[in-house]
Amino acid sequence: MTTKHPQDTYSPRPDDHFTFGLWTVGNRGRDPFGDAVRAAIPPTTIVRRLAELGAYGVNFHDNDLIPFDATTADRERIVKDFKKALADTGMKVPMATTNLFYDACFKEGAYTSNDARVRAFALQKTMHAMDLGIEFGAKTYVFWGGREGLETNACKAPQDAIKRFREALNFLCEYARDNKYDYQFALEAKPNEPRGDLFLPTSGHMLAFIYTLDHPEMVGLNPETAHEQMSGLDFSHAVGQALEAGKLFHIDLNGQKPSRYDQDLRFGSEDQKGAFFLVKLLEDARWPGMRHFDSHAYRTEDEQGVWDFAHYSMRTYNILKEKVARFTADKEIQAILDEQRALDRQTVVDIGAGLRYSPRAATQLKQHVFDIAALRAQGFRYERLDQLTTELLLGTR
Repeated sequence: MTTKHPQDTYSPRPDDHFTFGLWTVGNRGRDPFGDAVRAAIPPTTIVRRLAELGAYGVNFHDNDLIPFDATTADRERIVKDFKKALADTGMKVPMATTNLFYDACFKEGAYTSNDARVRAFALQKTMHAMDLGIEFGAKTYVFWGGREGLETNACKAPQDAIKRFREALNFLCEYARDNKYDYQFALEAKPNEPRGDLFLPTSGHMLAFIYTLDHPEMVGLNPETAHEQMSGLDFSHAVGQALEAGKLFHIDLNGQKPSRYDQDLRFGSEDQKGAFFLVKLLEDARWPGMRHFDSHAYRTEDEQGVWDFAHYSMRTYNILKEKVARFTADKEIQAILDEQRALDRQTVVDIGAGLRYSPRAATQLKQHVFDIAALRAQGFRYERLDQLTTELLLGTR
């Protein structure tokens, strides 16, 4: 039985650009201690139900759509049926990726494996998957190194692994260019799991790595909430750094308790303040990308619970988006922020607020006499600002 969710101002619409992966709503509730608790949902059903809920699109790994051992005839039938579901609903495929972590052949890694045959197969599999994504109009291609790591440092040097990962991405960038594929590549970091330690474990590591590639202009980031928070980091800071660098090509939204395994909880179900500031960051920046939910329903849920999970993920984002508008319109909050903006605009000699160097500015700055007592006495009213933000989120403002 399907429950119809009531429509209100928070109900998702396609122009919100909410997307899900086939692997997210298609998750069957397996965990390391228990097998599946839900039946598989066909990809075409996922497309139609997400469209009914107001989503914009659906993304996939190659094997989410086409089984690893599918025949040519199987592939053609699956692609035809999936294209029809997309055409019938108006749903899009903005992003595609490759599963290089599930099959046993990738147990030691894919692009970074010590086995050259595995590295070559990983490239072959990715090229086929890139072809598939283009067939459905995908513009972003995500790389998550699920098995690109190790349990013991005795097996390989990290610099060798990074060199292999660079060679793979350079190869695939050239493949995209040679075939005139209009892809932007997005790298997704994670500190650990399923390996004991993963290479390039944070968005900062990935950002530094990008500038060592042959075509850094083609490559950006796909930061994920849970992956940054697993190691106790603030997700908004990773996203902000990506935005500032012009490298936020995609984003994965979910919920996570710090220092836990990768929980992939419903967006906003944990750390509501962190989720609020993330939404504020994206909306204030008017970031045009997809709001992609890389998460899944609790293991406790039946299929209806899966669709509830999808609906509530989108609804929570829209609720927080409305809270952002209230934050911007709140006169007391903005008065405190105006005080901070005034401090930021103060000019110190000719160097200005931007700290732009010139010999004259350096000489003047060295000679300037600062009122240290006033600097020490300066208060910033952040306690009040944080409390007002908290009250806004709790619904009392």
